[in-house]
Amino acid sequence: MQIKLAGPLQSDSIVDGEGIRTVIWTQGCSHNCKGCHNPETHDFNKGISVDVEDIKKQIMETQNQDGVTLSGGDPLYQIDASLEIAKFCQEQDLNVWCYTGFTFEQLMDMSYRNQKIKDFLNNLDVLVDGKFEENKRSLNLHFKGSENQRVLDVKKSLEKGTPVEIERYKIRKKYQSYSNFDNVCKGIYI
Repeated sequence: MQIKLAGPLQSDSIVDGEGIRTVIWTQGCSHNCKGCHNPETHDFNKGISVDVEDIKKQIMETQNQDGVTLSGGDPLYQIDASLEIAKFCQEQDLNVWCYTGFTFEQLMDMSYRNQKIKDFLNNLDVLVDGKFEENKRSLNLHFKGSENQRVLDVKKSLEKGTPVEIERYKIRKKYQSYSNFDNVCKGIYI
């Protein structure tokens, strides 16, 4: 299976979710938010096609990562590949974030017609939802660009059937404890 990317995986992000993250920049988005910080990812005809198996291999080769973030573009426009990647990351005990211009409510409505969207949501830990709105932009927000966007705990949101925002982000999984701190620091150069 192929996925269209805007560029290579970024394996050292600290701004696209909590912790040190690998970011997958998907190509293609029809939201066309004014002021988007990635307008080059909008055109569905651009980008590079990459085999999902190659992405999985790159994720496995990346050391000292807390999780993977699917961004773009909008990963929901490539639901088959995005779902496969999210499932794989969960199997590897990696925290999975997704940025989308769709709202949680829209995705829930879409999931009644498309099981893959429901499956995708079930394989996410955090969803940053909603279109970027330039007039609501703030540099004081954590992990989102405008005040209308929400950082959602996906598991709790699905359980309650309504969006559950999280204020404090908690990385679960392998780099949580200080016993791994030395290993994490080995990959950091100042």
